[in-house]
Amino acid sequence: MGELSASLEVCPVCGHDQFVKLSILWPELIEQWQLSPDEVAYINLQQGLCCANCKNNLRAMTLAAAVTKAFGFDGILKDFCVSHQQVRQLTVVEINQAKNLSPFLEILPQYALHSFPQLDMQRMSFADSSIDIIIHSDTLEHVPDSKAALKESLRVLKPGGHLFYTVPIVVGRLTRSRRGLPPSYHGRPGVYRDDCIVHIEYGADFWCEIFEAGFREVSLTSLIFPASVAIHAIKGA
Repeated sequence: MGELSASLEVCPVCGHDQFVKLSILWPELIEQWQLSPDEVAYINLQQGLCCANCKNNLRAMTLAAAVTKAFGFDGILKDFCVSHQQVRQLTVVEINQAKNLSPFLEILPQYALHSFPQLDMQRMSFADSSIDIIIHSDTLEHVPDSKAALKESLRVLKPGGHLFYTVPIVVGRLTRSRRGLPPSYHGRPGVYRDDCIVHIEYGADFWCEIFEAGFREVSLTSLIFPASVAIHAIKGA
């Protein structure tokens, strides 16, 4: 992929202009994921390039940029949540904390945070067509049936509702299931929690299951490609 630029003018979440870069991947995960040096570099950037102020990493910053862009807001997420009157009237569900976006999203009057796997994303407890916005980050790959989870999002979203999310994507290969392979866990080295086990490794065809689940409109946002891709799917009216 060549040398990656890690330049961002300001954080799309809080507006701060200082960033730190951490190395996140560890040897066991790199081996399990069969990553090349270039892939290690951009995935480390995705997970480890962080705002020095709000501590959100690149994937969370990209998710924030996707949300504000979808509503035509020319500014940072912090100001969007305070001042955008349309979004302040919407029902917003965050599933797991998308890094450190929660302190900004919780300003919204109809915001709720739910935890996976306590909330079964394959069989959500929400009524049909009851939610305006669903947000999650690097969670779908831990769901046993990711397509079922996307279908559930489609079911509970109102017509015209928005799904925003990220998944780790290796752009130079196709998606593969880890069924039949040795267990692989994200999170931290030596942590083997059931909710951190990886069921699917996303590749360049990640978008296929979104349409297969029933969504008909999908857009992508990237701040630094291929390190960051945020997905925005809309439920048809």
